[in-house]
Amino acid sequence: MSRSTLSVLLAIAATSKFALAQPDPADPTPLVDKTYAYPSGIPYQVDYVTNAIRGPQVGYNICNSTTENQNSYCQTSMVNHIDDFCLWAPPIPNSTIGDTEAEEVAWCTKPGHGTRLIPNGALQGVQYLITSDYIQIAGFIDQTQVNMNAQDYGGELDPHGADLRGNPLGGLMYSNAFPSNGGNNDSYQQVIDWTNFMGGDAFCITICDPASSAANQSAYCQNIYDRMGCSYNMPNNAQNGTFEVCDSDLKIPAGLYVGTGGVTMTYSQPASGVVDPPYTAFTPASSNCVTYASAALYTGLATVTPTGVSASSSGATGTAKASSTGTNTAGGAAATQSSGAGALAVSTLAGVTGTLFAMIFLS
Repeated sequence: MSRSTLSVLLAIAATSKFALAQPDPADPTPLVDKTYAYPSGIPYQVDYVTNAIRGPQVGYNICNSTTENQNSYCQTSMVNHIDDFCLWAPPIPNSTIGDTEAEEVAWCTKPGHGTRLIPNGALQGVQYLITSDYIQIAGFIDQTQVNMNAQDYGGELDPHGADLRGNPLGGLMYSNAFPSNGGNNDSYQQVIDWTNFMGGDAFCITICDPASSAANQSAYCQNIYDRMGCSYNMPNNAQNGTFEVCDSDLKIPAGLYVGTGGVTMTYSQPASGVVDPPYTAFTPASSNCVTYASAALYTGLATVTPTGVSASSSGATGTAKASSTGTNTAGGAAATQSSGAGALAVSTLAGVTGTLFAMIFLS
């Protein structure tokens, strides 16, 4: 794709992102405009307004050794490397993302952030992609170990939401992974734009470099295609059983594609009914991949005992196509389709709880 065509796509994505949002009059400041230096500038709660329509956040943002346990309500998350990242998931066992979107807490792969820890063995494959504008992680997880119902095809979390207060409410994201951080692992930048899909024993998360342009952050961390899942929002070649870090080309933002004759087209996700994009998501080429053993990566999880019921019946044994040639291997958009690749795909069925969420499954 030419640089000029990509620029047009990014501009379109940036202008469409906030079209349907309506701020809460009781708390009109969008979450993305609430910025805090880590850790000294972070308040106890970012979203504390009790008379807001959805109420205040259920957790807290000052997280440290005193809050680090499996009952933590820390809502300050991190993405630093393949061995040090967090996912948003429910605080109460056997929950669905649709029912708890505003309440999710941080579950991390490494001690030291004041959060809950992802139980040992829950992560079953992780692909960590590094690009010039964002970091993307996709993989496989026994979601019952992070309090998700075994049959939940899940949904999307992001710092926007219909009222711009974020899902979860008050959820903050930080990272030391970007070049703009100067390689200082002890210094964390606030990530303004991010998006995280959870469900179907799979996950994907993208954090956008806060030093990149506002248009690029809006486009690559798009949040309005929340019913289209990982397959379209974060095309990937994650494989069950493989843990790898790769460099990657940039993706085409969700909903945007080049049609017949080279014309730039935009797909608008319907508010209800079947989601049937008129294009196939393209998986960017990756390179310089380094593979790791999970036991060597997640040493801090060795003593975190798994809980809940195994979700083996929900498809966690699938494998993703190993090819990383820049061709699509992410599966189709219909729940009845199967690519045979076992990559992260998207269901056409969507749950409705205030806002609409994506359903993810392993094809």
